Amino acid sequence: MNTLTPLARIGSAPVGSALTRRQKAAIIIRLALSHGADVPLQDLPEDLQIDLTRILGGMRPITRDQLNDVVEEFAQELEALGLTFPRGVAGALSVLDGRISAHTAARLRKEAGVRQTGDPWDRIRKLDPKKLVPIIESESLEVAAIILSKLDISTAAELLGLLPGEKARRITYAVSQTTSVTPDALERIGISLAAQLDTVNEGAFDTDPEERVGAILNFSTAATRDDVLTGLEETDKDFADRVRKAIFTFMNIPDRIAPRDIPKVVRGIDQSVLVTAIGGCTTPEATRAADYILENMSGRMADAIREEVKDAGKVKPKDAEAAMTEIVTMVRELETSGELLLIAGEEDED
Repeated sequence: MNTLTPLARIGSAPVGSALTRRQKAAIIIRLALSHGADVPLQDLPEDLQIDLTRILGGMRPITRDQLNDVVEEFAQELEALGLTFPRGVAGALSVLDGRISAHTAARLRKEAGVRQTGDPWDRIRKLDPKKLVPIIESESLEVAAIILSKLDISTAAELLGLLPGEKARRITYAVSQTTSVTPDALERIGISLAAQLDTVNEGAFDTDPEERVGAILNFSTAATRDDVLTGLEETDKDFADRVRKAIFTFMNIPDRIAPRDIPKVVRGIDQSVLVTAIGGCTTPEATRAADYILENMSGRMADAIREEVKDAGKVKPKDAEAAMTEIVTMVRELETSGELLLIAGEEDED
């Protein structure tokens, strides 16, 4: 129960005693603070905080009988109180935190002009530097310099490395001009940036576009995948490169799966599927993947699969591709469950 509610009520009703209701409220707060209580006075409206401070500064000593009367009246007010409600949208959002969707909460904050709880700079400091690049590029040099100054040194250095050289040099020089920034201005800038992040984060999708396209192409036929990637290369080479890195296919097994994890993969695959996939490898890349799988499973099982591949004869491309897709699906399931960690794709060399 919020103990400030009866204090507010004491401070708003008339009485016939020498002490005003606001003075009685000040006495209760002074008594609570003297006993080490943590009274959340910051939750009161600013005008009440100002009045309280002035009243406390103007109070004179009171008798023990007056103190007992005030405490008894406050206790009666407290006992008569049945239920309190949060003040305004900010308080309601605090009560409902985690119980309504993040999208709805962000929308309500934006409509009511309510700031995100906590220090906005703490939130900004935790961001991936790549997510800060578009914000830095859209802000003035002065604001960009302030953002850089508020980041951890390692994060700031990484962010500078992501910016064009001329832009990075101008921002670092602007840092020298931030000495006159006031704490209030710093907080306002932080709140404004956090509001921008709320707007950006209201997207309908949880993953980046290249990850979504890569996931789709993972389960497309090789012909469709190659055709789409060729088209993307012609339209947006940078996006096409990011999609390629997000794709995982049967051909990627030697480069993306550690030898020790191959047994985990084959354990969940029917042997007939392995035989079909390996027997259908006709290109150098596919053969390399098949050899890698065979070399990193048990020798007895590998020999048995090689024998079955010989006996099975030629495999239809459609059946081979379906079998390879089943193996890829197993890899993705193991990765999702945390039983397998894919090796990061090779980065482009500068």
